[in-house]
Amino acid sequence: MKDPTIIQGGMGVAVSNWRLARAVSKAGQLGVVSGTMLDTVIARRLQDGDKDGNLRRAFKHFPNQEIAARVWGEYFIEGGKPAERPYKLVGMHGLTASRRTIELTVLANFAEVFLAKEGHDGIVGINFLMKIACPMLPSLYGAMLAGVDYVLIGAGIPRAVPAALDKLARHQTATMKLEVEDSTNTDDFRLVFDPAVISSSGAELKRPKFLAIVSSAVLAQTLAKKTDGGVYGFVFEHHTAGGHNAPPRGGVRLDAFGEPIYGEKDECDLDSFRKLGLPFWLAGSYGEPDRLKEALSAGARGIQVGTAFAFCNESGIREDLKQEVIKAVLDKNASVFTDPIASASGYPFKIVEMTNTLSQSDVYEIRPRICDLGYLRTAYKREDGSVGFRCPGEPVADYVAKGGKAEDAQM
Repeated sequence: MKDPTIIQGGMGVAVSNWRLARAVSKAGQLGVVSGTMLDTVIARRLQDGDKDGNLRRAFKHFPNQEIAARVWGEYFIEGGKPAERPYKLVGMHGLTASRRTIELTVLANFAEVFLAKEGHDGIVGINFLMKIACPMLPSLYGAMLAGVDYVLIGAGIPRAVPAALDKLARHQTATMKLEVEDSTNTDDFRLVFDPAVISSSGAELKRPKFLAIVSSAVLAQTLAKKTDGGVYGFVFEHHTAGGHNAPPRGGVRLDAFGEPIYGEKDECDLDSFRKLGLPFWLAGSYGEPDRLKEALSAGARGIQVGTAFAFCNESGIREDLKQEVIKAVLDKNASVFTDPIASASGYPFKIVEMTNTLSQSDVYEIRPRICDLGYLRTAYKREDGSVGFRCPGEPVADYVAKGGKAEDAQM
């Protein structure tokens, strides 16, 4: 399997959908679906009536048809739900999750990858955020059941993922340590997933190539040397990349405009990446021909591109929003702001600032604070030793009552 020159960025939620990944893959490069919140995404597509029949077709190829039928029966609405009716929520993931939540998660990841790979022999990857660790293991297994070729993970240190891929390829129980705030060195909170709840083994699955998305050569060196199961390569993501960015090394300081200050330590140490002897790709303002040539000349296998794909026809962004942003850019009426507190993930986040958008502060202020999906909750250790979850997006009083700091909820 030849490595791609261009990796299409895995943009959530459902921006990098199967249609986009399939189009890029058919063009000979690495199409990537976003694995973020896929259980919710698929449940909502079912409640919208699966009008094009794509999910029905994907579900028919899932190896456990009893599970496919249960999920279909729980969420599918013939003709789609009325517009005024809210979507039925899916179960939240925690240290443990209900069996039906796990089944939905595996099936959702299978379906998205299956559709992205359908009808061609190109390569397809799936992207996850280490920050959203709780659904990770069943999500990986679902994608592997569909034959995913690459797994890309950022927003954290994915040290346990390669070993988990090895286990899941053999249909064996996989575990992953859950980072829990207020825990001690003697605590060992683990996420556990047993593929037997989905399938009674079978032929060994293809083990996808694992790419870690990193913001420094130091992290790449650590993962290359201390990761069981092995890292295939790296995507170095510069802080000019869209979406979430890694915080500046050495701590967050803000400039006069309120944006994080990045320095020399946040630039790519190309010599260190080359010395690792592993494939690497460069990301963050590389989406143009001259910069691709620059990356290849520097020893990279290629580049990862997000923004250009986000605004193409196949992406999951609503068409009216695409056109609104494109027009604002052409009219020089748009700017990009790196907001240090906009995202409940705790990572700096790129915001397009323009008129008539939800990025306006006055629009934000009237929106109710709620955490009814739970993907960006943080695990913490309660006084009784059990694990609880708090979200900086929930009402501030609730967050503080769970031991959170009020300033961390000012998003």
